[in-house]
Amino acid sequence: MINLKDKKIIVTGASGGIGNSIVEKLNNCGAKILATGTKIEKLEELKSKYNNTVVLKFDISQSEKIEEFIENATQALGGNLDCIINNAGLTQDNLAIRMSLDEWKKVIDINLTSTFLLSKFAIKKMLKNKSGKIINITSVVGHTGNLGQANYTASKAGIVAMSKSLALEYAKKNININCISPGFIKTAMTNKIDEKFKELIVSKIPSARLGEPEDIANAVLFLASNQSDYINGETIHVNGGMYMA
Repeated sequence: MINLKDKKIIVTGASGGIGNSIVEKLNNCGAKILATGTKIEKLEELKSKYNNTVVLKFDISQSEKIEEFIENATQALGGNLDCIINNAGLTQDNLAIRMSLDEWKKVIDINLTSTFLLSKFAIKKMLKNKSGKIINITSVVGHTGNLGQANYTASKAGIVAMSKSLALEYAKKNININCISPGFIKTAMTNKIDEKFKELIVSKIPSARLGEPEDIANAVLFLASNQSDYINGETIHVNGGMYMA
């Protein structure tokens, strides 16, 4: 079993299905977790379930407050930061010719710009420790494209390229930056998909099923551990074979 005892880890988007599963996995391996999101009642549920978890409500769209958030989160963890999982994000779908500038900017700002800023200020903390892990959650559609998601796919593809650049910059400082690219996972978001469209999606997945949040959490657990110390600038695809890089 992977041992993350005494590791201090921030998880954004912790109140969602994938975020919940990530927190559970990390907690079970002994990590101390700062769970953040916008739904305080969901965060409090996590806190009540896991003794090693502290919570801090924060909206990552507040880009001007991200540095302060990283500072507060690190202090809540005891002053050190070993790992951050940038899992928070959103969609705002529309066909390109109908997509407003606001729809474009909102998704880019939250998914890409905020992930950059969270990574930037986390790296500053990790440089003091001379080690760290950053795990960015992207999406299969950032590699394949998707109808009605020009903004979302651009933001997720941007995270991959950005993560490679950060990995190059800080590899010698013993800081690893990697991505996990989920396929279609059973969450509240996919539950809203029309059943006929869901069947169409599943028909294109070699494994013939949607993934589970735990599938993503397992990959996070590996990248957060010292078992992945020689992996940097990579993307782990967790999609049942839907896209093979």
